[in-house]
Amino acid sequence: MSDTTAATSSSRTAVVAVALDLFDRNGFDATSVEQIAQAAGSSRSTFFRQFGGKDDVVFADHELLLAQLRENLSQPHENPWVAVCDAAVTVFKHFAADPELARRRYSVVRKVPALREREIVTVFRYERLFDEYLRGALPGLDPIDAVGFAASVAAVHNHVLRQLLRDREPVPVSVLHAALDDLLRKFGVHPDPQHPDPDDVVVAVFPKRMPLAEVTRRLRSSLDL
Repeated sequence: MSDTTAATSSSRTAVVAVALDLFDRNGFDATSVEQIAQAAGSSRSTFFRQFGGKDDVVFADHELLLAQLRENLSQPHENPWVAVCDAAVTVFKHFAADPELARRRYSVVRKVPALREREIVTVFRYERLFDEYLRGALPGLDPIDAVGFAASVAAVHNHVLRQLLRDREPVPVSVLHAALDDLLRKFGVHPDPQHPDPDDVVVAVFPKRMPLAEVTRRLRSSLDL
């Protein structure tokens, strides 16, 4: 990261912190852009150029994170399932790096219905990013498996992050890693396979001339899928 980029990022973070503090103390609707800009030592036009609006400043970190994850997931990854989990860890680490700021954001969003609705949409954007990545990285993947895994990763991440936000106690990233490891095993895609239980192994023999559709039908019937 260049010095200019770092300075810009630091400046944006400072404005976000000021805005969230004002929203938390005075209320979202009662706080104007002019008040935010003045408290941040900036101008109204600069604020709009950086963020666009009051609600945008609340979700500014998410916009940057989504762009970062999209760029990262556009690169080759040895294990696409792990890549999605790593993306969720990146998001958690970002907010855990400044938990007090994250808690102020959580407090503000909780109080404003319009912000809660946007938060729901934002979570869906992460899910859609993961879903689309998995479908592109694994051609032929059942869409239900893709969307199911994407939604599960987002849900696990949000559960652990809310522990950090609500309990005001340190939540190490190892908690999220453990939860995501469990998820990878439940989906049967963990990169480190464990010794399978007897019920996890199925051996089937079919004539080579049997149509694949019939093989699939018999397997589904036998496994009660």
